Amino acid sequence: MGEHDASFEAAGEAPADTAGQEEEWDQPAPRLSLGERALATGRALFRLRYDQSSARVGIVGLAFLGLFGTIGGRLAYLAVAPGEPESIRRFASAASVASRPDIIDRNGEVLATDVRMVSIFAEPRNIIDKDEAVELITAVLPDVNANELRAKLNKKRGFVWVKREATPKEQAEVHRLGIPGVGFVPESKRVYPNGVAAAHVLGFANIDNVGIAGIEKYIDSSGLQELNGLGFARQANDLKPVQLSIDLRIQHAMRDELVKGMAHFRAKAAASMLLDVTTGEIVSLVSLPDFDPNNPVDALDKDRINRMIVGVYEMGSTFKALTVAMAIDSGKATINSSFDARSKLHYGRFSIGDYHATHRILTVPEIFIHSSNIGTAKMALAVGVEGHKAFLRKMGQLDRMRTEMPESAMPIVPSKWGELNTITIAFGHGVAVAPMQAAAAVGALVNGGHLIRPTFLKRTQEEALRDAPQVIKPSTSEALRYVMRLNAVKGSASKAALPGYFVGGKTGTAEKVIHGRYSKNRLFTTFMAITPSDKPRYLFVTVYDEPQPAPETGGYATSAYNAGETTGRILERIAPMLSVPPRFEPPQNPFPLMAKLGAWGIR
Repeated sequence: MGEHDASFEAAGEAPADTAGQEEEWDQPAPRLSLGERALATGRALFRLRYDQSSARVGIVGLAFLGLFGTIGGRLAYLAVAPGEPESIRRFASAASVASRPDIIDRNGEVLATDVRMVSIFAEPRNIIDKDEAVELITAVLPDVNANELRAKLNKKRGFVWVKREATPKEQAEVHRLGIPGVGFVPESKRVYPNGVAAAHVLGFANIDNVGIAGIEKYIDSSGLQELNGLGFARQANDLKPVQLSIDLRIQHAMRDELVKGMAHFRAKAAASMLLDVTTGEIVSLVSLPDFDPNNPVDALDKDRINRMIVGVYEMGSTFKALTVAMAIDSGKATINSSFDARSKLHYGRFSIGDYHATHRILTVPEIFIHSSNIGTAKMALAVGVEGHKAFLRKMGQLDRMRTEMPESAMPIVPSKWGELNTITIAFGHGVAVAPMQAAAAVGALVNGGHLIRPTFLKRTQEEALRDAPQVIKPSTSEALRYVMRLNAVKGSASKAALPGYFVGGKTGTAEKVIHGRYSKNRLFTTFMAITPSDKPRYLFVTVYDEPQPAPETGGYATSAYNAGETTGRILERIAPMLSVPPRFEPPQNPFPLMAKLGAWGIR
């Protein structure tokens, strides 16, 4: 019998040998726990038996495959996110996308831009010796308060700032310390390379690169924050620059002259602006005192408001331009009408007189150049209270002015408007408006009659006229240009009458209300000038808050002596930069309708 047969026989004997065990198996087997059964299965599986070797190899292979798969997955994860907690990645991501578009002037000069900075953070949970970390960090960052940093690190938080906007040297010093749990995040810092220039126009952005005021806040309200949140604006280069209507060259010159004037006339504050009356563009705007947007610690101080937009004032005699236009446009008066100014105008217990009384009957041009309160009030009364209110509302003087600037002020108007209100408002007392608001209305009076909303963004005349209602007749506009030019030749606007630029203008001096009463010694002065008067392109506005008499003014602090004088200096300095060339010969027949009507003062 061969070997295989013997094996077969041995195997075949098994039933006989186990026959006697059947009785034992019929008895109930002892219950094994789940762990004992698993252990028994493992021992049986890994018993050195040839018929189970393939199963063992398979299981070991699966184990190694799972192990190496886990290691490989972890390595891939670390390659993408090298060990930063979710909170750190979130802060880093937010910082890296908080970019803003460049702001440029009308000629492409940079007014605001982003620079890349690094901020230092800490993970308190990963710092073992917090006291040592504080000691080391404050040694290389002496401007970091040790107590404040220690308090931050002792909080049970995953992320705290150590220092925002660190310099490269500070970053290198902290990196050299090698403190586990201290790292760096790239951020964007807003920089204004021209310092205070156009500060009230630009506004500023905070340390998180979020616009807080001015054009910076307007940009955020136009969808920048949404783009940042979605990751579409990771760098300033991803965004189209915002081009303003501001001319940086004119801005510098205007501010320089205004600073000199404010010091010379010892004024509490001052402001000036240049408006293109054909497009509504603000070419320059200065308000003093101002601030440096690179370090706006005092930007929100109440004395540093944008007085052209946020402040509201009684505009004095500059409002007479509106009253004259209203009377002529309504048909209640013509350029040749006359009004009796021989005596004061009495209304109840009040009496209205003229600062430079003539005590005679005055024509409309004479009322304007002599700035007659009596004549102006009588023109307003001829129109009537309701007509007066309707005209001022149409000219945008009774509602809040809206521009790109988030900041603006609501005019102060009488709650009950009667004849006495119409009398005083006719010559600029009783209604308080923003100077830019009044300027927009005067711009409409001289540009042919289109009320164009001012803008700080560059635009064309065609774009401006799409949403510019006709508020007065072109003939009325010519009459206003005429009387403003006449005032520069024969009246109070002569100080700004720069030769070659055919300037027209109007002064305005208003007493300020102090504790409910008008104060004769605390004045708000305004000067408005147009150039050239036959076809105006630009309107200048200069205001002084509480100017004082200067040695050369003979004790006067009225508009012609300060706001008018400063406007003349500004015009003389920036005239070569304007797109209006000087004319050394006066224009031929600049006011054809006035000549045809034989208006007073026409040559």
